[in-house]
Amino acid sequence: MTKSKIFLFLMISFILGVASGSFFDISEELALIIIIICLIVIIVFYPIRGRGALRALAASNGAGRRGSRILNFKYAFLAFLILAFSAGVMRFDISESSTKVLVNFNDNNGNIQLLGHINDEPQRLIDKQRFIFKVKEIRASDYTIFTNEKVLITANLYPEFQYGDFISMEGKLQSPKNFDDFNYINYLAKDGIFSLSYYPEIKKITQKDFSFAFGGSTRGGENLKISLFKNIFRIKKVFEESIEKSISEPNAALIKGILLGSRQDIPQDLKEAFNKTGTTHILAISGYNITIVSLYISFLLMFFMRRQKAFWFTVLGIFFFTILTGASASVVRAAIMGILVLLAYREGRFYSMTNSLVFAGAAMIALNPKILRFDIGFQLSFLATTGLIYLVPIIKERLERVPEFWNFKENFIATVSAQLMVLPVVLYNFGSFSLLSLPANVLILPAVPLTMFFGFLAGVFGLIWSRLGQIIGLIAWLFAEYEILIVKLFNAF
Repeated sequence: MTKSKIFLFLMISFILGVASGSFFDISEELALIIIIICLIVIIVFYPIRGRGALRALAASNGAGRRGSRILNFKYAFLAFLILAFSAGVMRFDISESSTKVLVNFNDNNGNIQLLGHINDEPQRLIDKQRFIFKVKEIRASDYTIFTNEKVLITANLYPEFQYGDFISMEGKLQSPKNFDDFNYINYLAKDGIFSLSYYPEIKKITQKDFSFAFGGSTRGGENLKISLFKNIFRIKKVFEESIEKSISEPNAALIKGILLGSRQDIPQDLKEAFNKTGTTHILAISGYNITIVSLYISFLLMFFMRRQKAFWFTVLGIFFFTILTGASASVVRAAIMGILVLLAYREGRFYSMTNSLVFAGAAMIALNPKILRFDIGFQLSFLATTGLIYLVPIIKERLERVPEFWNFKENFIATVSAQLMVLPVVLYNFGSFSLLSLPANVLILPAVPLTMFFGFLAGVFGLIWSRLGQIIGLIAWLFAEYEILIVKLFNAF
């Protein structure tokens, strides 16, 4: 068995452990006992030998010694698999047992004062804004509690808040409740949110208003993250404004959705049209967008520097783009896989799509175990990618005689493969599936890379000279208009 296969099986065992922990009540104590037993088995049976001893063993004609070594390896390998599985169970149990202080204040009649900072890019709707508030201090009449929890706040549209703003809120906390056909509690729980607050009294503060615990050296890493993300989101806002000046609406809003995942300015009727035609994924950043971005960055950098330097700048560009778009599950998964592809290409090594996909999933699940069961976007993203890896070659072989025209055949195969894999999850969670999604995606996808390319150029050159941005923006507008017309056409059925 090769090292890559061993690594693959260990990652799958870890993922299965997290899945088991999310569906079944397996105690941490039992998982810990199993881990200790597995470590003992590994110590006893794992063949730790020097190179000389291994060469001597390989040259030996003693079938008994070789058979014994193989048997020992099997015992040790099985112990490693069980160890990874148990580690997955424990990882989920630890995430479940994390201390929750704010829930004790949920659904009380009295107001509570909380201090902290805005932990994501606020979502602005027609008459309100919604954002995640990371609480650092809970202040009551005669005591202060230091914590590190989240509250989802719905506030008035003005004043506008930004990522990283330090704020103090005073209001009531509520427990989330499920809808008739949607488990809202689990949806929020995956992000560590167990409390809601509607239209509290909010005021901006400075870091000096906090106790020493937040401003001290122990929080230096968090302060650095806030500063970095805040500046990146500022750049995003300036870039979005440049696109708005260069391209007329609603095409500008569509291009911002395709480029940056910003869907808040897209008209509601157009959103519903994308939803009904099964093309909503175009408005969300996915592996398709990451691939296009990495190819564009690599291509441009090759004119100015050597391949080795271009690699690191491309990785930096993917990291920057991931933060810029909000770092959702699909974007992070696509970014990890994209970087792995670039790394394997640079090193000249064999690239296993399966290993990279499973590694990306295991890494994300290790950071947040709850996304495996409760994040539908995460599930759809991985199933769609799995379809692209395994079903595309099969379908392509069946359609080998069909001629290619402007990537329509390639897009047809990719769309069918992805749709077949996500079909069970879509039907289970949403109860319906759009039959129009296949032809709509086949017609739209060839225009997406060109929309991204000219939309990006319009935004960049619009910052330098508005007239040039508008000229290039006209080309981007035409591709976006084509996509909107296709969506409206199929939505009319």
